[in-house]
Amino acid sequence: MTSPDTAGVSPVRVGAVDCGTNSIRLLVAEGAPGQPGLTDVTREMRIIRLGEGVDANGRISEGAIARCRTALTDYTQTMADLGVQAVRMVATSATRDAANKVEFFDMTADVLGEHFPGAAAEVISGQTEAQLTFAGGVVDLDPREGPFVVADLGGGSTEIVVGEYDDGELRILGAQSLDIGCVRITERTLPSDPPTAEEVSEARRVIAEALKSAAGLPLGRTKRFVGVAGTFTTLSAVAQGMAEYDSAALHNSVISLEQMREVCGRLVASTVAERRGLGPMHPGRADVIGGGALVASALCDVMSDRAGITDITVSEKDILDGIAMSVLTRLAG
Repeated sequence: MTSPDTAGVSPVRVGAVDCGTNSIRLLVAEGAPGQPGLTDVTREMRIIRLGEGVDANGRISEGAIARCRTALTDYTQTMADLGVQAVRMVATSATRDAANKVEFFDMTADVLGEHFPGAAAEVISGQTEAQLTFAGGVVDLDPREGPFVVADLGGGSTEIVVGEYDDGELRILGAQSLDIGCVRITERTLPSDPPTAEEVSEARRVIAEALKSAAGLPLGRTKRFVGVAGTFTTLSAVAQGMAEYDSAALHNSVISLEQMREVCGRLVASTVAERRGLGPMHPGRADVIGGGALVASALCDVMSDRAGITDITVSEKDILDGIAMSVLTRLAG
């Protein structure tokens, strides 16, 4: 959304890069430091599978780092061409787990430094990640509809954040990062195409075990369940029968948990080729969406059982938007 320049502060362009286990994404946005609201200039996403094999080998592969370098080089040039004045890059699960993470971070400093001296990827604390995820996920929602629970289902991990706005101030009521994501569950438990019943059962067991660590979250207080990131948006697109992925139509769309569970079950039982044939399915997501669907279905069950919630709001905005807003905050300070 656009914010008027009521304080006479000139708008600036900022860059945000979110490098996850499965994809790397770019947001260039414009806003006025100290003023709410961002206007998108461009968004990009590439599947680079940075976390491929990390769960088993403990290292980021040379191929994955090369794929990331190629994408980040293009993103850096895009930001420079669009007049970005400040950039922040955040790296998540795969890099936290890797023995050779220094090699990855040195690469990001080298690439970003071509146009933005001193910039490099950073691994953020769990508290910071929760704040950025929540702020981005609910940015276009009415604060009076909270408390909210935001679930960010990534490739290597899933973040669950409960929060609200109190007199305009963000307050995190609880957050938990779980080591379950679409890539990690697929690599660990779903080798067959399509998965066997035994594999699906084992995946559900692993997910249920991980969800035990979220038992202390105040989910019963929440009034709205928000799902963010590519797994949730793709599931919603398929559930709505979209012929192709439509970001604008998906943003803040609401579907029932029953619909979400149905499409999750359908995708888990499908072959990779069948998934790729679906209009809104990104080709690089088709082989891991089954694992993501099992995590999403389990989260729906938790929200139904513990909060009595019956539907999910799917947001196109997430931690990437929170990162961009944090850059503006830094400039204002």
